[in-house]
Amino acid sequence: MIALRFSWRSLVRQPARATLGILGVAAVGALLFDMLMLSDGLIVSMRDLLDRTGFDVRITASGDLRRDGDRIREASSVVASISRVPGVDTVIGLRFVDAEADLPGGAAAAPEGTGGPDAAGPRRDTIDVVFQGVLGQTAPWTLVEGRDPGPAGEVVVSRSFADAMHVGVGARIAVRARCVSRDDVLPPARLRVSGIAEFPFELVGDNTVSGPMQVVDAACGGARADEADLILAKGTGETDLTATAIRDGHRALSVATNEQVLGRLQRNGFTYFRQISVVLSTVTLAFALLLITVLLTVSVNQRLGEIAALRALGFSRGRVVADVLCESMLIVGLGGLLSLPLGALLAQGLDGILKSMPGIPSQMSFFVLAPATVVIHAALLTATAVAASLYPMQIVARLPIAATLRNEVLS
Repeated sequence: MIALRFSWRSLVRQPARATLGILGVAAVGALLFDMLMLSDGLIVSMRDLLDRTGFDVRITASGDLRRDGDRIREASSVVASISRVPGVDTVIGLRFVDAEADLPGGAAAAPEGTGGPDAAGPRRDTIDVVFQGVLGQTAPWTLVEGRDPGPAGEVVVSRSFADAMHVGVGARIAVRARCVSRDDVLPPARLRVSGIAEFPFELVGDNTVSGPMQVVDAACGGARADEADLILAKGTGETDLTATAIRDGHRALSVATNEQVLGRLQRNGFTYFRQISVVLSTVTLAFALLLITVLLTVSVNQRLGEIAALRALGFSRGRVVADVLCESMLIVGLGGLLSLPLGALLAQGLDGILKSMPGIPSQMSFFVLAPATVVIHAALLTATAVAASLYPMQIVARLPIAATLRNEVLS
């Protein structure tokens, strides 16, 4: 405690140098804090997103729908068959169709009870829509306003769609589906908005319209009816056992648990961000090490005469060495504490920039604060403080007392 108080007084006596060191550590500490959050942020965020959907097994026709566009045919029979597998509690099928909807002033803005402009009339400005069909009794969304769709022709929409269209619960919309190709636009399906909902995997900027599978099939005019892009299942017991049971009964399907999906992403999709995190963390720690070493060395060189006098008065070598170490710990400790709120603010801005990239779900985050992040951050800064003080401590430990005092008197 005595060494700590002495070091604090040394810092207070030189406020400019102390402020420079603390602000420098705060800057590099904030970047280090963000890089630690980025390292596993996407994995943690994706795991939370998958868990929040309530489904732990994902079934597809090929394992990579985005690559070949293959769908599960006779989806209603497949869903019914999976629901009878032992250990399966809930099953739903999802179908995603590209579509478009008229902006206000077009057919979609026609009030209820009117026919609106004729479909063969002039085309109005439109917005792109993700039209989602759900096969099953459980909704894959979270209602924000209104209720789940009931009778045929009712849908729920995302908040971004409602804002873009300036519609609310009870409004009528017209959606033109592209069920076979993006160039094949069918006549509009007139639908009623029963609620506004949040969709867990909605991409940033997407406008989502979702309803029962028969609504999408009807909008497609029966084209490729009773198909699903994805089937989600929830087990009653061990997830791996449930997935194995589904896989044994449906060899033509690709079955994966949430953990297996995360494992693939961690090995392939997210390694880039972890590499970036490691590189930038190493650079920031190296910069912090150099900064603190230079500041402490300058401080020690300016106080050589004072340190020699203290040694002559009876201060031990260990005591003056401890003073240098405590000074380093104070600079890093104060800068490290300041770096936490600074890093949190910086992470918010960076997260907003990275989430604007295409293909990123709006509810995902790149920077996630895990319990171990603060501990690792503190441990790395502490190790940096100790390493940075080694050279100045060596200078103090080897200081020739008599020669230093003589030089101070002569100078």
